[in-house]
Amino acid sequence: MLRIHFTGLDLARIRIAARPDALWESILSFHRLRDKRGASVFRQWRGETRTRLNGETRLLASLVPTRGYFPDFLTPPEGAIGVEPAIEALRETPDHRLHRDIRLLGKQRSRQAWVHALGEGDTGAIGRLIGSLRSYHKAAIAPYWPHVRAQIEADRAARGRALLDGGADQLLTSLPPMMRWRSPVLEADYPVDRDLYLSGRGLLLQPSFFCRSTPVTYYDRELSPVLVYPVQHTEESAPSTAPVRSYAEDPASLGKLVGHTRSAVLQTIGQGCTTSELARRVGVSAASASQHASVLREAGLVLTLRHGNAVLHTLTPLGAALLRGGAAAVPGIGELPAATTGTAR
Repeated sequence: MLRIHFTGLDLARIRIAARPDALWESILSFHRLRDKRGASVFRQWRGETRTRLNGETRLLASLVPTRGYFPDFLTPPEGAIGVEPAIEALRETPDHRLHRDIRLLGKQRSRQAWVHALGEGDTGAIGRLIGSLRSYHKAAIAPYWPHVRAQIEADRAARGRALLDGGADQLLTSLPPMMRWRSPVLEADYPVDRDLYLSGRGLLLQPSFFCRSTPVTYYDRELSPVLVYPVQHTEESAPSTAPVRSYAEDPASLGKLVGHTRSAVLQTIGQGCTTSELARRVGVSAASASQHASVLREAGLVLTLRHGNAVLHTLTPLGAALLRGGAAAVPGIGELPAATTGTAR
């Protein structure tokens, strides 16, 4: 079990990541590539990704075992900005951190020669690692990034809603069931037994598409505290390179979308809302609101996430682009009322 100890200052400094982290998703997806759990969600992704990979898996497997410790320097905070800033931050990792992390890795498994060189700060070894990470991300993560981002944004909306409704206490209570808030300690299922004292530094909650079963945190307690946890998965959340259907190929879907009421529904969902709130704000019945949301979800504009006893609707990247004024780029969307083209996020 992992026990994260909060003070009052830590509760005031809790944050929810605004977007997926490029390298956390890369490293955690490498676990998913090699295991058989969650087959229904990740089966197609595994097959597609393996066809695009070359020798990246052999090199990364030297640093990322199927279970247990992997080096903290593989997931710098810059991953929240993007893969290239994160890779550049990794390139600048101090030699003492490389040496320490590789030494910890060596306690669990035998080290290859290039891994030993990496631990000594060898620029050639670092370059080899960076090349493999960049290639792996291009094959396994980049094609699915809009889908991954939509799932993380939906989870952020659910957590943010809990924070607004009940403060930090309700936010921590709303986390997935493998985590349990027993003030002032957040307990989580974990491969080993450890305690993490935040000591006023706060905590970054980082939802992850490829994290599974148990949350992940840094081994080094001196690093800025972050807790990476899995988002809720359904059959519909399987990663896809084409998460949004083509309107040109499916005119019937476009025909369903056009209309004043549905336009109002889309704009209302832009703020994130439950079905009952959607019905009240738009002025329709709950059944009608649910039906409109379902059509928008089928069209790839809305994502629905269960939140307690309710369901929370949020926009996908295409839905957000539509409300920002991207309607003209999609055939037929120009028929929507002009009021729907304002920014709603």
